[in-house]
Order: sequence, then structure tokens, then C-alpha cells
Amino acid sequence: MVTDSQYQNIKYEFSGVEHLYGENVHIFSNPYTQSLLAKLCRPETVQPELNQLVAKLYHELLIETVNLFFPRKIEKVTTRMKEFVPQGELEVEIVDRNVRAVTVNLARAGTWPSHMCFDELSALLTPANVRQDHFFMNRKTNEAGEVIGVDVSGSKIGGDIDKAIVLFPDPMGATGGSLSHAIDHYKKNVEGKELVFVGMHLIITPEFIETLTREHPEVKIMALRLDRGMSDSDVLASIPGTHKERESGLTEIQYIVPGAGGVGEILNNSFV
Repeated sequence: MVTDSQYQNIKYEFSGVEHLYGENVHIFSNPYTQSLLAKLCRPETVQPELNQLVAKLYHELLIETVNLFFPRKIEKVTTRMKEFVPQGELEVEIVDRNVRAVTVNLARAGTWPSHMCFDELSALLTPANVRQDHFFMNRKTNEAGEVIGVDVSGSKIGGDIDKAIVLFPDPMGATGGSLSHAIDHYKKNVEGKELVFVGMHLIITPEFIETLTREHPEVKIMALRLDRGMSDSDVLASIPGTHKERESGLTEIQYIVPGAGGVGEILNNSFV
């Protein structure tokens, strides 16, 4: 059997945007994902291309999430070469297939991303240890279109979260209110103590980060892009998080700028 140091104690470092939001916030600095995300945001990008781009982007998000937060173990692997030479076996550090994982579909924009994560994790891990939950919620708005809370219409949660990695694949992190509400529900109403909560997002705002880090400081935030386009030019020229009180990425009715505009509507071809 081959025991090679390069296969063990694998050191992995996330290559992300420099910021001052704290160690639990991870913002991608990746030309490949930025290119795909830019295409997704264009007005002419509609179905079925939008779903295809979301799938590619969540594939990249999931890779980084697994590399950073999923436990590993040393395993002996027998290769096809064992038939010919005794060195056809190796010891290698891999993701622990026995870890539990739960991906939460925050309907409606999170339905496709959560399904993609569920499908890929079922291939990576022991399938019986992977579960998809469903949490049905919408923004609550006033007559001016401003977000004033969260409407929850139901949920389908298939068990406890004890020693599980719980993922929330929610494309647009605008105010943080919906995700915070969902995490609070899991903390208070679902049995067991999770290994880690991870929010997985295409785009987030400074307002989103402020809400999550204040209300659930232990949650890991993974995002392809931080949008703070409503900030002054000197703020935009600074390292993210330098002027937290002056950073903004939301319009008056809590839509992200530059953003992507109505991703939930386009994902479902449902413009209501």
C-alpha cells in the first residue's frame, strides 16, 4: 500500500475577497464564477439558460463549502492497479461519507439550488445521510413595496439535525430577514445540535451580512458576490467592511443593486 504525505493532511485555503466582516463571511474572488454570474444577471438571460447557469454556480459554491466545512477521514482505497502490483492501494484523506447533511429549500428561489445540492451530496456522501427539507416563505411588504417581515406558509422538515451540516442555498441575500427567520426556526423547533449552518448565496449585500452576523454570528456565509452599489464612491473604493455604517446594496424597496433583478420570478417563470 502507498502512504504518501501529499494525500494526507490536505491543506485547503479559500481564495476570497479581502474584507472586514469577520472570519465566517466568505466572498468569492474567482474570474470563472464572476463571468457566469455576470451572464446570469443580464436582462436577456431567461429560461432555460438561467437554470443552467444557477446549476453551474451552485456546483462551484458546493465545492468550496465541502472543502471548507465538511469533515474528512483517512481511507484505504484499492485501485484497479492492485491486480498487477501491491502498490495499487493508497491511503488518502477524503470527505467523510458518513457525515449527515441537510439542504433546506427556501421556496421559491431556493428550490432549484437546494435540489442541485441534494443531488450532488447524494453522490458524494452516503445517500441515506442526505436530506432535503422544504420551508415555504415569502417577503411581507407594505403598500409602498417595502419589506416589513416574513410570511411563512408551511414547512416539511424530515427529521432532526443532530451532528448534521445544514445548508441554506438561497440565491439572493438582500436583507437577511428570511434566512434569519429560517435559521431561528431550526434552532428552536428542530431537534438536535447541528455541526454547522451554512448560507449559500449568489449575491449578498452589506445589510444581509449585518443581519446574519448580528442575529446568528456562528453561521457561515458563502457568497459569489457582494453588492454594495448604493454606497458612496469613497466607500466603494475601500475594503468591504471598512465603513459598515455607510455601506448599502439595497433600494428603498429592498432590491439588490447592481443585483440580478427578480431571480425568483425568472427561475419559476412566475411574475407575481
